[in-house]
Amino acid sequence: MSAGGKRVSQRGLWFEEFEVGTVYEHKPGRTVTEADNVLFTTLTMNTQALHLDAAWSAQQPGFGGQRLINSMFTLSTIVGLSVSQLTQGTLVANLGFSDIAFPHPLFAGDTLYAETECTGKRESSSRPGEGIVQITHIGRNQDGVIVAKASRSTLVRLAPRES
Repeated sequence: MSAGGKRVSQRGLWFEEFEVGTVYEHKPGRTVTEADNVLFTTLTMNTQALHLDAAWSAQQPGFGGQRLINSMFTLSTIVGLSVSQLTQGTLVANLGFSDIAFPHPLFAGDTLYAETECTGKRESSSRPGEGIVQITHIGRNQDGVIVAKASRSTLVRLAPRES
């Protein structure tokens, strides 16, 4: 044990620690690769040529001949970037996602950054020791352009009571 004897385990926030209106920035970002896109797209059985077929995609207007990063990969990654800071070990369940939007494309080689705003919270009336936290995830590319946004409802544990 260290000289101070203190040990800290990384965890997410307890229900009480979430503050409505606070924006939590998640660092570091994640540079997205072509391999990420192809693996995720094929693992999920998504046969969309805009993700897989470079020759076909190069002939399509609007994206400069590039293949698009799978939007579900983008969504999953912005949620994943938040886990260690917000929900690791404190989340009980995802209750749902809404208002999902992808206002700008993401391409291989772009770096994805995430931030999360707490938009509401209340203690659960049916599950003692737990609370519902409303959050909005925002993903931005390296230029600060929003590439994804989603609202999420989560069930989070209240802090353990001291004995």
